Parts: sequence; structure tokens; C-alpha cells
Amino acid sequence: MTDTKSHLKFPTEFYDAYIFDMDGTIYLGDHLLPGVKRFIEELRRRDIPIRYLSNNPTKDPEQYVEKLEMLGLPTDISEIANTVVTMTAWLKAHHPDAVVFPIAEEPLINAFREAGIKMSDDPEKIDIVVASYDRTFTYEKLQIAFDAIWFHKRAILVATNPDRYCPFPGGRGEPDCASIIAAIEACTQTKCEMVIGKPNPAMLEAAIVGLDVDPKHCIMVGDRLGTDIQMAVQEGMPSAMPLTGDSTLEEALALDEKDQPTYLIDRLDRLMPAEVWEELGWTEDN
Repeated sequence: MTDTKSHLKFPTEFYDAYIFDMDGTIYLGDHLLPGVKRFIEELRRRDIPIRYLSNNPTKDPEQYVEKLEMLGLPTDISEIANTVVTMTAWLKAHHPDAVVFPIAEEPLINAFREAGIKMSDDPEKIDIVVASYDRTFTYEKLQIAFDAIWFHKRAILVATNPDRYCPFPGGRGEPDCASIIAAIEACTQTKCEMVIGKPNPAMLEAAIVGLDVDPKHCIMVGDRLGTDIQMAVQEGMPSAMPLTGDSTLEEALALDEKDQPTYLIDRLDRLMPAEVWEELGWTEDN
């Protein structure tokens, strides 16, 4: 059995900005994870920029602000970047005239509508099928995607995120976007051409826009090796993985050293340098 404490690694200094995943890092379900509140409050006190990232396209930024504030973390909407934001921006930048078929829930559909992105469920008009985490996924939606991509040979497939499942408290979860992608790829014999969410660097770019910081002096904090940590590794920026979510210590240690998180932490406030813990008189119980 792996000795967790002997493998934990903590920072010795503050970074210029902190980019946080949310599910499994800041909260799980409707509960803040240990050490989150006081660490975020200390960053605010020091005027260190904070950004929140999520691959979940079933909530718009306003809903994330509402949830974080309900959990006691006042948040500005400019601090949120999720795949609703990044997918909409990517379509506007790279396919401004395309007709899109979103396999999606209302937040993503509403964002497309507000951005003036043309949408249709007519396979003869669809240029791009957008797969996402969609709890309203039906055979009818799969048929439309199949007809647009395979039968009419006109549409490409893109996706909001690569996650296999969304974690729930207690270890359960539900199928995420990867299952939608797999269903479409299987029947159309095509490949998804672009996945916008983490680990795509577009997520980091969206997060730090407007901040006058070098990404190498920022830190990405997230619980998933294949998305949060991989994105940071690809961008050459420091990373921290709390052992409070999806990926495990054993999985992290099994990776080549270059692909491992810079820091492995048991709770979020371990990102505070040790001398600051001492100065503030912090213990794990306060």
C-alpha cells in the first residue's frame, strides 16, 4: 500500500495567479472540500488573481457564480471559463458562418443563440455536430448526427470535452461527453476533429485573458491527470493535484516524472507556503 504522506509535495512560494478546476477540487456535490475556503480567502486578501475552469457545459458562467457564492466564495463572472464559453468562442472565431447541431443542454444552446450561431436539426443543412455532456441525449439526436456526417457527408464532429464521466459524491458518477463522442464515432466511422475542453490549451488561454501574467508563473490546480494536469504539462506550467477527486496518488506516481503534477496535496490549503501556515497560526482544524 502506498504511503500517501511520503509522496505529498507542497509549494514554498505563492504564484502570480491560480487556475482552479471546480468539481473534485473546490467542491464535491454541494460541499466545499477541506481547506478551500480559507485558502481562497487568503488569495483574495493578497490580491492574487483567481480563475475557475470547468469542462462541464451543462452550466453557464452565471450558474457557477451562483454556486460558488452559495458555498461562501464570492466570485465575479469574469473569473469563470467553462466549455460553454470556450466552445462558443471557438465556433465564432473559426466557423462563424457554419450551421451547427448541438447535442447539448440548454446552457450551451442558449450561448450559441445569444452569440448568433446558426443552428439546425436538418441533416442536409448541418455543417458541424457539437457533442457535449448531454443528459437529454436520445436516439433521435444520434440519428441526426449520423445522417449529417455519414449519409450526407457534409458535417464534421467536434466536442466540448473529453471526460468519460462526471464524478458524484460517494464515488458514483454519470456518463459524460466521451460517451456521446464514442456513439457518434462508432456509427459514422469518423473521428472527432476538435475537443475544446481541457486539456486543450484554449481553456488556459480563456482563463488568463486580461491578466498580465506569464503562464509559467501561474499554477493549474485540478484533480484529473488526463485533463487538468496534462494541460498544464503541455503548456509548461506548474500544476497541483489534490487527492480529493478523480485521479489517485498511485495513478500519478505511475506516470513518467515529466508528466506528473508538480505538487501532490491532500487538501487545497497545502498550496499555502508552510511559513505562512505558521505565521497565520493555521492547523488542519481551524
